[in-house]
This record gives sequence, structure tokens and C-alpha cells, in this order.
Amino acid sequence: MAQHNEIQFESELCEHLASHGWLYSPNDAGYDKQRALFPSDVFGWLEETQAEEWVKLVKPASSAGAQEKAKQALLDRLVKVLDTPAPAGGALQVLRNGFKDTPASFRAMLQKRPETASNPAVNARYAANRLRVMRQVHYSTKNNNSIDLVLLCNGIPVATLELKTDFTQSVNDAKKQYQFDRPPGGEPLLGFGTRALVHFAVSNDEVWMTTKLAGAKTYFLPFNRGDDGHAGNGLDEANGSPTTYLWQEVLDRDQWLDILGKFIHYETAPRTR
Repeated sequence: MAQHNEIQFESELCEHLASHGWLYSPNDAGYDKQRALFPSDVFGWLEETQAEEWVKLVKPASSAGAQEKAKQALLDRLVKVLDTPAPAGGALQVLRNGFKDTPASFRAMLQKRPETASNPAVNARYAANRLRVMRQVHYSTKNNNSIDLVLLCNGIPVATLELKTDFTQSVNDAKKQYQFDRPPGGEPLLGFGTRALVHFAVSNDEVWMTTKLAGAKTYFLPFNRGDDGHAGNGLDEANGSPTTYLWQEVLDRDQWLDILGKFIHYETAPRTR
């Protein structure tokens, strides 16, 4: 029953996103776990929004084999920049400022929401953003571990979610899963700032988040709205789960792109508790 309830919870979240501008992958087909990328979205974004730079590397007149070789080399270059510690590299830097791959220079790997609708080229790039939700992602290069959901922007993972239903488990079970079953060492998806920027532990009633997985020392912060002056979340007005605001509001396409493009910041000062 617990497994069934969790699957239904996942489906509710994914189906909402899929009907509100997200691409939906019911499994992890097409995901490159060694690079922690979704290559077809990387290629699609670059080819659609930066065609002049794209053809400098993936030359239309070259053979299919040469084009594929160029694409794989591009992914390797992207990985190198993503794996460079922030703020010089990392996912946030690449999303906002792009990367160079001689002789091409790719600008931002996302288009922020334009302040006005007066520039058709910017509007087209914004519409081209590929937000994807992917279920049951076998992310590990060491074992067969999977994460319930991974969120990607133009092929780059930006968030992970572990879901639990309160019928049999609590949000604390999701936290413990991150702490004890998701060691980040050697796992490209889980490196601090290099791919996923935030990890959400989600139940029907509560949402908690962390930006850095550190085993048992992983520190979670509440991501709840409050309940009439108390902790947690109040009842959903439409009688859904109290945490529906996460996927209906926070993960709203425009809102999520605003968060990625404008509101996440890399903090270098040590955290005090």
C-alpha cells in the first residue's frame, strides 16, 4: 500500500506539471548518469536558441559520425564547466552565463523571463526553455539507486525530490533517505552546486529542503507556508494535499524560471547555527 500511495502522489505532481508547460519523462530513458545530463534537451536548446554558434561545432555538411563526435565533445566540455567549483563554474553559473567551447561561445543555458514582451527574439528564447520532470532516475554510477523525481532545465538537473505519503511514512523518512542512502561522493547529480541546486523532501503535509547533501550531517530547512501562525502547512483550499503549493505555485513554469534565473544566489560565507 505504501508503494501504491507514493506512486499516486508522484503521478499527481507529474501530471500537473505536464499539463502546465513541463516536459514529462515517466522514466529515466535518455538520461546520461555519467554526465548527469539529459543530452537531447541540451542539444535542442542550443540548436534552437543559438544556431549560429551550434553550427560552428556541429557542422551541417559533416558526416553523421563527425556530428555525433562533435556533440559528445560538447557534452564533455559542458561537464567540465559544470564540475568546476562555484562561483567560477557549476550549474547556476552555466545556466545564467553559458560556457565556451572553441570555436563556439554559448550564452546562458536558460532564458530569463523578459521584463516586457516587446522583443520577439527574447520571447522566442523564453518559450524555448525546456523544463522537464523525470521519474525514478537511476542516477548513481556505483549502484542501482534511484531518486523519485529529478527536475531539469534545458538538460541540466536543477532539483531532486524524494516523496513520501503520510499514510505510512513522514517527511522525516525522505530526509533520512537523503542523509543515509544518497551519499554525494562521486555522484555527478548530487555534487554541491555542480548539478542539482536544491533537494526537496516532500510529503503530503510538509516540504523541507537542503542545498548540500553531506550524509548524516545534511541540514534541512523547512519550506512550508505555515498554518495560521504555526509550523507546517494549512489545508489546501481545493481539498488536495497541503503541499500542493509546491508543484502548483513554486514549480509553476514562470515562477520556477524566475527562481533559477533571478533569485537563487551562491553564498560563500560559512553558515552558522
